Amino acid sequence: MATTKKKAVRRAKKGQRIRQVAAIPYRVREDGSLEVLLVTSRTTRRFIVPKGWPMKGKSGRKAATIEAQEEAGVLGRTLKQPAGTYSYWKRMTNGFIRVDVAVYLLEVTEELADWREAANRHRAWLPPTDAALLIDEPELSTLLRDLTVPAADPA
Repeated sequence: MATTKKKAVRRAKKGQRIRQVAAIPYRVREDGSLEVLLVTSRTTRRFIVPKGWPMKGKSGRKAATIEAQEEAGVLGRTLKQPAGTYSYWKRMTNGFIRVDVAVYLLEVTEELADWREAANRHRAWLPPTDAALLIDEPELSTLLRDLTVPAADPA
């Protein structure tokens, strides 16, 4: 992962667009209401969605699924098509870089009690409108606020 971050910084310095993938883990409660899962970032402790750098040899969808497992401790079915995109300024050691993020919906089927980054992150299930209020990135906030889950997506 460190190599990918270094490559991203080099590309950003050349003015190229930097990409990441993210997952919005969700579940539908028995009453039919929708909830999404947010996690805290490791450094600023802000609420975010699980996201990370693209992974060599893996689709964006698969990489988003892996990030959700590592950062949020959830397993499930990731929908084929991205639900949307957003951009943000990523804090790096020597400044900030602009990153474009493709966001995939992940229907959670299992929540792990212990996961890779459990010691570094907290997670919270929230209605999408409440989650949108906690997110600093305006485009992601709008995506969460307006979130609709397709009735069926052949995965």
